[in-house]
Amino acid sequence: MPVAYAAAAVVPQAGRWARHLTCGTPALPGGQVALTPQILLLAYVLFTAALQVRVRELTVLLRRPGLLVAGTAANTALPLVILVLLAGAFLLLPDADGGSGLLTGLALIAAMPVAGGATVWGSRAGGNQTLVVGLVMSSTLLSPVTIPLTLAGASAVTSGDYSAALARMAHVAGGALAAAGVVAPCVAGLAVRSVLPERWAGVAMPWLKLLALAAALTLTYVNASGAFTDLIARPRPALLALATLAAAAMCAASFLLGWCLARALKAAHADTVALTFTSGMNNSSASAVLATTRFPDHPHVLLPILAYSLLQKVLAGFADSTLAGRGGRRTGGQEATSRKRPGIGQKALR
Repeated sequence: MPVAYAAAAVVPQAGRWARHLTCGTPALPGGQVALTPQILLLAYVLFTAALQVRVRELTVLLRRPGLLVAGTAANTALPLVILVLLAGAFLLLPDADGGSGLLTGLALIAAMPVAGGATVWGSRAGGNQTLVVGLVMSSTLLSPVTIPLTLAGASAVTSGDYSAALARMAHVAGGALAAAGVVAPCVAGLAVRSVLPERWAGVAMPWLKLLALAAALTLTYVNASGAFTDLIARPRPALLALATLAAAAMCAASFLLGWCLARALKAAHADTVALTFTSGMNNSSASAVLATTRFPDHPHVLLPILAYSLLQKVLAGFADSTLAGRGGRRTGGQEATSRKRPGIGQKALR
């Protein structure tokens, strides 16, 4: 990702050219959506992520859906609560336009479903993989409803053109973009995996994942090409520092509140890991696509999104080492209790 950011700053021409391409404008129930290279790259990344999910494993969650419902609600509500708190702090800024621009970028992050990368990080830290995947899929499938609602709420804490644009997106384009760029590729991936023989999946998956990594990095480069060009031409170090600080605050608070929710629900360790990572990791690629397509003349809207995209991986690494360490200590001290009363995560791992 740092290499992609550096390329966007040094040689942004290809990225800016790709951002102006259009591969069609299909009409959807929520409105028309221009199929840009960014949306197509995002769709392939999400398709590949869904292709790795075995649908039959998700039926385990239907027996005890409490954590699934709580985690989905937390992913929808917590970022919006944090956004409102940040908006109160931004009232102290002398640059009202810049403050609303940064809030708009944070709002686009808050509106997005759980990032597919949460499945990788949650697995590394010993989380309930079935619960993580279930939360990724539930937040994704609900995104045509939750994205417009979150954008409408965010329009109330921003001002000027940003507020009007967020309100317009909520009523016109938010649901359509979610349906075309987020839900459709995920549903397609699930459908293909349900009929794909396991032998074929085992052969093709490593190559498809490698292509998805290349697509994700290309998408990062294309999204960042405009923002860094403007920042280099007109340096605004205070704005960059504020964008990074605000993104760090939102990301850290999301991880922390997800962990607090799990503790309040007295969840098992594996479920605690799952709720922590799914609360703290939102799909920053999708929010970057929205920022570049809907706010092309305001590149600073993209700054907190780019900062969040990188910082959430840093914080995920910190949470990984912290939660994995706690899980190891708890396993030794509570082994007998765990055998008597296994949690949802332990059942799924068995």
